[in-house]
Amino acid sequence: MGDIYHLASIMMKLDDKLADCMRCGLCQAVCPVFGVTHKEADVTRGKLALLDNLAHEIIKDPDAVEEKINRCLLCGSCQANCPSGVSIMEIFMEARQVLVEYRGLSKIKQLVFRQILTRPQLLSGMLRCAAPFQGLFMRQQGSDTYDLPLFSKIIGSRHIQKLPARSLHAEYGELNTDGSSGIKVLFFAGCMADKYYTNVGKACLKALQHHNVGVVMPSDLTCCGIPALASGDLPGFIKETKENLDILEKALTSSKIDYIVTPCGSCTATLKEWWPYYAKEIGADYSRAIDSVASKVMDINAFLVDVLHVDQLPQPQAKTGSVTSVTFHDSCHLKKSLGVTAQPRALIRHNPNYQLVEMAEADRCCGCGGSFTLFHYDLSKEIGQRKRDNIVRSGAQTVATGCPACMMQISDMLSQNHDKITVKHPIEIYAESLSD
Repeated sequence: MGDIYHLASIMMKLDDKLADCMRCGLCQAVCPVFGVTHKEADVTRGKLALLDNLAHEIIKDPDAVEEKINRCLLCGSCQANCPSGVSIMEIFMEARQVLVEYRGLSKIKQLVFRQILTRPQLLSGMLRCAAPFQGLFMRQQGSDTYDLPLFSKIIGSRHIQKLPARSLHAEYGELNTDGSSGIKVLFFAGCMADKYYTNVGKACLKALQHHNVGVVMPSDLTCCGIPALASGDLPGFIKETKENLDILEKALTSSKIDYIVTPCGSCTATLKEWWPYYAKEIGADYSRAIDSVASKVMDINAFLVDVLHVDQLPQPQAKTGSVTSVTFHDSCHLKKSLGVTAQPRALIRHNPNYQLVEMAEADRCCGCGGSFTLFHYDLSKEIGQRKRDNIVRSGAQTVATGCPACMMQISDMLSQNHDKITVKHPIEIYAESLSD
């Protein structure tokens, strides 16, 4: 149990932020969870009402409080549509922190957030050892998706792709190149593009090299920290952040880095928004590095369009006679946190072999929500089914999204429904149009 006086001080800060909520209920219309359950406790207004009396409720029934607070995707739809401008994301993050400080963190989460995710070489080694044997536990479901019956109690009936034989860093090593463009970036691949969707990381590096951009890619960057933070593990988040800042500060000092680019909206939002928000807790020694990182970090789609203006370059010749229809899913962090919507579409349109068609509710959450999909998989599937239906109704042969976690969720939903629709990152579609 945490120090009750410390918890009281945190809850006083929450009270100040909660005061702006008018309980108008406009969050109902945009909440993906409420859209499925239609329960007041699942909508933001209901959760904020609970938090109004958090001190009493957490002592009375901590299990119920934890269940209700964690039944949230942290998609930010409510905050983006709140007429009162309530800082809902901050409130939920801090409420989860209160729960963890009061109840403690499970041993498994401590191991993952504070040991494995802070040691990239260890994580890479574990995945490298697992890759050759994964076929023994996998049962093919789609052309490139599999389920894992032996692990259904952990991951549900999820359909996933196989782990790559090698991580992005294992294949490329620690990069430090110069380019004739005069621009140099630090490439923050993130866990997913480095260790799972390595094709996304490769597409980023191909595009940067094609446009003569210098690239620094440190080999020992850790998780950005958002899984730990979203789980209420502030110490784990701080540990991961400090590990990264030590590496980034060294790189920024030794090389003239103009931008830090990532292919993951969640990573970008974390570096740009959450690192500065928790700067005081991270420590004064890191304040300068945090400010420097936040000012330089950009989503890869935004970098290519807003900085390199690749959408204004002559469109390449079509490589094939046929054109593939593609629709785009706006990931929550990319659109609602970063405002990046036009740029990925511009990259898709630049490839003449693809024709962009918009789906209905393109910016509605796909139901992943990071750890939400692990602990509430059935609910995640129901939310994801709505996204799948909109994708299918668009008639597209491919769906693109700028978030690797969304890619995993959408791939699962399409495979569960036996849909033969390919899932790609916009950078992959753009990179296909570039000469090798």
